Amino acid sequence: MSDEFIRPNVELIAGVDEVGRGPLVGAVVTAAVILDPNNPIEGLTDSKKLSEKKRNALAIEIKEKALAWNLGRCEPAEIDQLNILQATMVAMQRAVAGLSTSAQYVLVDGNRCPDFGLPCQAVIKGDLKVAEISAASIIAKVARDDEMLALDKQYPEYGFAKHKGYPTKAHMDIIKERGVIDCYRKSFKPVAKVISERGVNNG
Repeated sequence: MSDEFIRPNVELIAGVDEVGRGPLVGAVVTAAVILDPNNPIEGLTDSKKLSEKKRNALAIEIKEKALAWNLGRCEPAEIDQLNILQATMVAMQRAVAGLSTSAQYVLVDGNRCPDFGLPCQAVIKGDLKVAEISAASIIAKVARDDEMLALDKQYPEYGFAKHKGYPTKAHMDIIKERGVIDCYRKSFKPVAKVISERGVNNG
């Protein structure tokens, strides 16, 4: 697949991105955003290249100025049932299907598109090249990070505010010691290994 991107000549383009394929915990969160060409937003880029403060400010601005935006998700039980790739595709479909304004075309970050029932193009490094995808990456990341902060308040001993569910050494040490709680993706190998080693009495 070529890295070259040619923007489709239509008005209502939905950009789609996901956050949370790698973590051991929580939903995979996706967003779809249709921007308003008459109401531009400065500073859109890959959410990972922005400070938390800048991301949060942009997320508010995107929600205020976009023609439409929507979040889609797949929960841990669905991820365990489908696998993370298929769950991500389903979450993307949900994000687009729930838009209050229908898109004419969908641009997805990465190298594959699910079936949206619409023309679609996958864009490698789309979160750097396409404003709509950048906007989607920002609101998806802010939403998922907020969920991890809420989970941290519920289970402060697990450190979710710091590692955001990713399999850091500190995170792995915590679940080996304390066990796996309901919000974990039990099909992920590091989690399955902890469950197997701890036996039935887990968490």
